[in-house]
Amino acid sequence: MKIGSFEFNLRELAGSLGDFGTLLPLAIGYITVCKLDPAGLLVMMGAANIATGLVYRLPMPIEPMKVLAAVAIAQAWTPEKVYTSALVMGIIWLVMGATRAMDFVARWTPRSVIRGIQLSLGALLAIQGLKMIGTWWLLGAGAVVVVLLLRDNRYAPASIVLVAGGVVLMAARGDLVAVDGLTFSLPALTAVRIGEIWPVLRDGGLAQIPLTATNAVIATSALIAEYWPNRRVTNRQLAVNMGVMNVILPFFGGMPLCHGAGGLAGQYYFGARSGGANLIEGAIEICLGLFLAGSIAAIFAAFPLAIVGAMMLLVGIEMVKFARDLRFNKHLVPVAATLAGSLLVNMAVGFAAGMITHFLVLKNHRSEDTRR
Repeated sequence: MKIGSFEFNLRELAGSLGDFGTLLPLAIGYITVCKLDPAGLLVMMGAANIATGLVYRLPMPIEPMKVLAAVAIAQAWTPEKVYTSALVMGIIWLVMGATRAMDFVARWTPRSVIRGIQLSLGALLAIQGLKMIGTWWLLGAGAVVVVLLLRDNRYAPASIVLVAGGVVLMAARGDLVAVDGLTFSLPALTAVRIGEIWPVLRDGGLAQIPLTATNAVIATSALIAEYWPNRRVTNRQLAVNMGVMNVILPFFGGMPLCHGAGGLAGQYYFGARSGGANLIEGAIEICLGLFLAGSIAAIFAAFPLAIVGAMMLLVGIEMVKFARDLRFNKHLVPVAATLAGSLLVNMAVGFAAGMITHFLVLKNHRSEDTRR
């Protein structure tokens, strides 16, 4: 079914499940370790998906900010500190967008570094996917085969088959016994703490900013241009969008959210082509939050990781393909520096390494031209 520029079909549903792997582990950690309200977390994420889909009319991933999520879970942050971190990030990205500072960063980021970020993200997704497949090699290998055979199938898209198969497997193992049944839960009003602003920035916020700038803004905007050459979503628009989300949602139980090139690649790889995927995903998340909040952590934790890993592995490989336009010349040096920094430390360090290397190579190249 098509309504205007929105499509609602099995392909869009399959695409809406394509970034499942980026949500699942972090949502479990936020709910079980940080004690975030599952209803607020899921309903707010669903609302963000729907609003973003309506605004852009394209698949536009909504996912947790990964540095903040990893630190918050590792340090067992209180819910108030998590909500404060979302508000802080929202203010930062509103300022970055409103002052056009994000445009300045994007304008000075060379294509070689963008390609390095995309390569790094693809490699990181593939590595994480292999780790997840390692929890059950046979199932993971079977899931890879299913994706390769059914990815473009109109009647049984791969991600739907895999998610359905995972639920059946959970039922066969008795994992669904813990489900309490349908209980209606509304998100509660939540609070932020001004005194947590500096601890948030110190512990993870400052490290999150360059990662968000590279992956959630610059790389996502570049990937949209690759997939939809006639549609333009600017870096400034993405920054403002993240800002608006994160200054509103934490007051209703929302976690820090961003976009992401990996999530977009996953959605597109599994079939999403319109904003319908966001609307479908948002509706699913809202229903889960409203009716299964009491059981969702147990459901997510029991889902076979090998299936999620297979999906992540193939999306990672797909992202690496964007480097096919690279040539063996001086531009490969910053690509390599970006990739090395990202894999050895993190993507923020990779971005810095790539930028420094690019300008050093450029300076050296100009010096050689001058001597000639």
